[in-house]
Formats: sequence, structure tokens, C-alpha cells
Amino acid sequence: MNWLNELYKINKRDSKREIERSLVDAIFRIYDRFPRIGLRERIGQQEMSLDIADAYIHGHNAMIEAGVGIGKSFGYLIPSLLMNQISQKPVIIATSSIQLSEQIHKDLRVIGSRLGFTTVRSVVGKGMGQYACRSRAAEWTRPDDPNTSLSTLAKRILDFEIDERADIKAGISDAEWSNFSVNDCKFERCHHKNACLFYDMRAKLNAKAHEIDFIIVNQDLLIRDLMKKKEGTKSIISEQPALIVIDEAHNLEAKVRDARTLEFTYRRICGILDNTAQLLTKQSGDKSLFSQSKFIKKCAQRIFQQINADLLHHAKQDSDRIKVSEIKGIPLNQVSNDLKDLSLRLSILTSRHEREIDDAFEAINGLITLIHVLAEIEDNYLIWASSPLGVATISICPKDISQFLKYALFNGKSPVILTSATLCQGGETLEEQYSYLTQSLGYKGEFMDRKSSPFDYTNHTMMYISNKVPYYHHDQRENYLEAAYNELVQLCNLTQGRTIVLFSAKEDMKYIYKKLISRTNEYTWTVHVQKEGSSQDSVITEFRKSNGVLLGTGVFWEGVNIEGPDLSQVIIFRLPFPVPSDPIYEYKASVTKNPFMEVFVPDMLLRLRQGTGRLIRSETDLGILSILDSRLSTAAKKSYRAQVLDTLPFKEVTEDFSILEKFVQKKGIRRTD
Repeated sequence: MNWLNELYKINKRDSKREIERSLVDAIFRIYDRFPRIGLRERIGQQEMSLDIADAYIHGHNAMIEAGVGIGKSFGYLIPSLLMNQISQKPVIIATSSIQLSEQIHKDLRVIGSRLGFTTVRSVVGKGMGQYACRSRAAEWTRPDDPNTSLSTLAKRILDFEIDERADIKAGISDAEWSNFSVNDCKFERCHHKNACLFYDMRAKLNAKAHEIDFIIVNQDLLIRDLMKKKEGTKSIISEQPALIVIDEAHNLEAKVRDARTLEFTYRRICGILDNTAQLLTKQSGDKSLFSQSKFIKKCAQRIFQQINADLLHHAKQDSDRIKVSEIKGIPLNQVSNDLKDLSLRLSILTSRHEREIDDAFEAINGLITLIHVLAEIEDNYLIWASSPLGVATISICPKDISQFLKYALFNGKSPVILTSATLCQGGETLEEQYSYLTQSLGYKGEFMDRKSSPFDYTNHTMMYISNKVPYYHHDQRENYLEAAYNELVQLCNLTQGRTIVLFSAKEDMKYIYKKLISRTNEYTWTVHVQKEGSSQDSVITEFRKSNGVLLGTGVFWEGVNIEGPDLSQVIIFRLPFPVPSDPIYEYKASVTKNPFMEVFVPDMLLRLRQGTGRLIRSETDLGILSILDSRLSTAAKKSYRAQVLDTLPFKEVTEDFSILEKFVQKKGIRRTD
């Protein structure tokens, strides 16, 4: 292909104008070839590619909302392939989920081969928790009792049947998998490294620029790499990429907070101290370190006694985040000094096991920060206690993450593209429309025109808002749930199943699921419910086969892609407002003049747009969106109703069930067989 050969001839001596002309020309030629290579050009996709090319040429960041149906992965992969060829530097693509990372990897293979890029060297990077550890599996083998579920799983890992959590097709609970996932990897010292998928992946992530073309990671891994680079420790991902693309960027703030949240259990603190003492003792032979470590462990044990008491009195469920009471009677200053001594010793330690030393240094410094927050020496952190999986945990997180991103990500070293179908709110100017995420992320860069969805929402959809369900109040929760249940059954009967119900609270989902299972005489469709764990592929497959009703929360609000009549309705059980008492939102509210309109409504709108985006996934899809939250009804007269209706793409809106019935019949959404 002549245009590709011409692109290969570009070198660093060419002027910016020459590179721009060649790059833009190549993009136009690629899209002109789409019909011949079996691809359909979509409205807005080419403009998105040109926006990204412009950002690359001029070295600026860009924020681009690309509506559902644009085909945004091709929109950024096409210019990325070209930029990689020009610069000989890798392109980093960061996503919000493993499933999306793997889909982008497939898209890269498809578009690369069809456009004539003969060799595209790429890697998909995932977090430690997704990989099986054969070293840990070896510790779980039980020759005396080989038939226990854990022993059986350990054997399958050791026999190379399982490399990743996703290899377990039937799924596995978080608690069981935690026994076998990679944890505190030994890297070079591990006997299993040559056959370890995690070790191989990490080596490719950190390859030299000319040795890898595309690095596809989840946002968590990218953020962790940025943190390491900021701290001056060994990085995870290759230095100086040609371009960084962050897909599903509406999740970036939450991902940064999660990545920068340090979690401590008593067992983890003991592990950090034991590992540090062993590393230092091997080098110096100073056995007094173990008594120092023992003192810190005793103090940690007393801290967690207080934390357990707090949880017992204030937490209603494991996921609740509660305030940590003042820590009394524990010499926190002495603990801090001892930890600083360990940190200093690690900082001057020399060894061929550099990665282990960096990890130990980072863990000890995290412990120092925790002690400073508990002692109220450090006030730039939020702190809370919870008990995930029933284990008392203390978490700390920086209050403001925008400064970190401003200097670690949006610093001008590599152009950064933020894209998603849901980046904007209402507003007259682009700056106003992108303002909520701009402020949350500390974004510095250009705002690109929004690429609207090409789907026909006006003629293919209707939005139904229930005015029959009472407002949700915690002390009258059951009244709300009973009324919402009745509406839900009526709506699901209308479409004869083929419905996803999205919940913002697991407790609501469990209540409705239990009630549906106990009243099977009221409906003819099959009920499915979200499974524990990250992969929901099996339950989605079951749902599609049965044309049933699927209840989900969390991961089901985004990333689910079901085209055609298998999905004809999405029900939003409650508007997804964040919990006001959550420490993060409590802090964000405290630094704004109008918390409800500046924090809670914009955050709710981002998530609502994601959830409603599950309904229409192709040009021919038909369906209804139902919201069982009467706060959005006309009679409620809520100030944010107009903002919600303006932000969502649904133009036909009704609160009259009979009108909804007529729409369903007219469009043939209800099956006649």
C-alpha cells in the first residue's frame, strides 16, 4: 500500500507540517478504504481520529466524548497505529475493565491486519489479582486430602490448566481466589517465573520503546505506574510513550482514588514487617530488627482491637465505611520513628533484588503515612474502617487527587486522550459541558466537539418514569421496595422478559431477587442474578438464551453489550446518587458551595448515562428505558429533572403506562409468538 510506505519514510527530521500532512492524509485514505475491507464508516469516527492526530502533532491533551455507536476503539486505534509507526514508540491504552482491555486487543488485531500492518507487537496487562500464582498453589496441595476444593484448584494451577482467574469458567468467589492469586510476587527469585503468565506480562510492559508497539492495561495499572514514577521507584510500564489513550475516562477519578487508597489489615502489616526484617537482616545480619518489628506488631494489634470495636458498634454490613475513633494509649510517635528507621535502611540497601526492595520501601512508607494519619500529624488524607470479607481493614486515601494527575499525567511529556461515551453534563460551551470531570481530574488540555451517537433514539425508544413508587426513605424501605416490585413485574411482563434491571444497592437487588423467586406464579420469564466475581459472561449467556430478566449492580452499569431483541428494556431501579456519608463524597461536598448540584447530581448523571447506554447498541435496536424513581416525575418538581432529561438521548418520555403499552405494540417490541 503506497500510503503506508510513504508513512514509513517519515523521520524525525521532517517538519511538524510535513508529519501532519502525511498523518492526516493517511487517516483519510484509511477511511476511504473502509467499504473495500469490510468495515462501515460511522458518523464522528473519522473526526475523532483527526482530533487525536492533531493532539499528537501539537503535543496537547484532548478530551473527547464519543457517543454510543461511534466505534470509538477504531477511532483511536487507527491514528495510534500510524503514530506508532512514525515515532517507533509504544502507544499506551488504559481501560476501566479487563473485558474491555481484551476487546480492544482483539480490535487492534482486526484493524491492524485489514490495514496491512503486518506485525503489531502488543501486550495486555492486568493486575496481580487476575493471575494464578504457582508458588502459592504449591503451598495449598494436600497429599493427605487431595479432594478438597482448594487442593483440587491448586493442582489445576500447578498442572497449567489455570493461568488466570478467567480460566475458571464456572467462576470462583473472591475469598477462594484470594488463596491463589499473585500476591507480593517474588519476581526473579520465584522458581516458577519461566512459566508464569504474570511475570512474562510484566517483562513486556517494561520493554524498551522499540521492542513493543501497544501496551493495553487497565486504568489501575497505569495509575500505579504513574505513582511509581512520581516516587522515583522502578516503573511498571515502558517510559515515554508516543501517546496515552484513556478509554472509559469517566471512571478515572474513582480508579485513581482506588489506586491511591492504602488498605491495611493486621495480617498485612505483619507481612510487611516480616518481609522488611528478612531483607535487611540478610544484608546486615542485625537481628535486633526482629525485636523492633515485634514492638510495631504489638502496637498494630492494639490499634485493630479498637478498629474491631468501632466496626461492631457502627457498621451494619461489611461494605460500610465508618469513621475511625481516636486511637488512645498507643505510642504512635515511637512507632513512626521505628518505621522511619526501617525506611532509611531500605533506601540505602543494595541488592540484585531491586524490585523487592522497592516494594518493601513503598509498603513501609505507606505504613508511616497510616501512623501519621492516625496520630493526626497528616491531615491531607481521608481515613475509614470497613470489613471486606469479614476482615477488619483500615483505609487511607489522599483528599485531593487532581494535583497528582495534573503533574503525573497531564504534564505534557506525552499527549493524553481522554474518551468515553459519558464525559459531559449540560452547558452552553464545551468547557461547561466537560467541567465536572475537568475539575475532578485536574485536567489540562483541549476540549473536542462531542461526537453524538448515530442511533435513532427518537423513533426507536421511549422513556417511562414511574410516578407510582413512593420516595425512598431508609426507615420506610420496605414500602418502597414493595411498590417498586409491583412496577417491575408489570414492566417485565410488558416486554415478556428481555430486561436488565440495574440496582445501585446490593441490598435492594437481593430483596427483589428473593421476592421474585418466591412468586414465580406472577410471571413466565426466567430470573437471573449477577454472580460473585469480575466476569459475568456466563450469566449474560444464560440471560440471552432464556429471554429472561437479569438483576445486576456494579459492573452491569457499563460494559454490557447486548444487541438485538434479546434486550428490549433497561430498568433503573433507583437514581444512582452516591452515598452522602461516603468519606470521599463527604469531603468533595465540603469543598463546594452547592454540594448537591455540584457533586451529587453530576456524579449521578455520569452513572445514569452509563446505565441507560446499555439499551440501544445498534442502528436497528428498539427498546424502552424505565425509571422506578418518582423523584424524577413531573409531580415531584425536582430541580434536576430538566437536567436529566436534557442529558439523556431519549426524546419520547411518558409517565402513562398505557402510552408505553401502545409504543411497545406499535414497534413490535412485544413478541407475538
